[in-house]
Amino acid sequence: METAPRIRVVIAKPGLDGHDRGVKIVARALRDAGMEVVYTGLHQTPEQIVRTALQEDAQAIGLSILSGAHMTLFARVLDLLREQGASDIVVFGGGIIPEADIPELTRLGVARIFTPGASMEEIVEWVRSAVPARV
Repeated sequence: METAPRIRVVIAKPGLDGHDRGVKIVARALRDAGMEVVYTGLHQTPEQIVRTALQEDAQAIGLSILSGAHMTLFARVLDLLREQGASDIVVFGGGIIPEADIPELTRLGVARIFTPGASMEEIVEWVRSAVPARV
């Protein structure tokens, strides 16, 4: 019996932000859509997040940031992925991120930023279309 390809996503809350209701809803929506989701929990460092993504053979990392440290945290995760030869892992995120910062995050290599009000359907469909599934 052959298994269908599945997308494996690591969802993380980097930094000191302790608000996790939204990220848990996103994780559940991705899981309910048939993806394998590894939620790392609160207060993760970029190093922990990248290590988890590599250990779990993830195709994507989703970061939820409400603390205002998004420029630093996204940049560090992307740098660590490049250092590990894993820049093929798609990085996306959401939270409280000013519209003015999104172009710079895109330039750094963030594939998509979901702003407040994005629907779970929008997030799920984007992940399905942007992240290649593996068997």
